[in-house]
Amino acid sequence: MRLEGWHIVIIVVLALVLFAAPKLPSMARSIGQSMRIFKSEVREMKKDGTSETASGEPPVEGKVVGHPEQNGKNGGDTDLPPSNRV
Repeated sequence: MRLEGWHIVIIVVLALVLFAAPKLPSMARSIGQSMRIFKSEVREMKKDGTSETASGEPPVEGKVVGHPEQNGKNGGDTDLPPSNRV
C-alpha cells in the first residue's frame, strides 16, 4: 500500500482533531481576529492611496544632497566619515 497526498492530509486532520481538539476554538478565534485586522489594514492602505491621488497636488521632487559621488559639485562635503569617502 502506497501513501498518496490525500492519505497524508486525512492523517494530519485526524491527528489535529484527536490531539488539538480543546485548542481548536481558540485557534479559530485567533485566526478570525487576524483576518479582521488584516482586512482593515488593507482597507486603510487603499483609502490612504486614494486620498493622496485625489488631493490634486503634484508630487514633490526629491534631490540627493551630499552624495559621495558628487564631490566636485558640492565641494567634497558629505555625511560620510573621511575614511569612507570615495
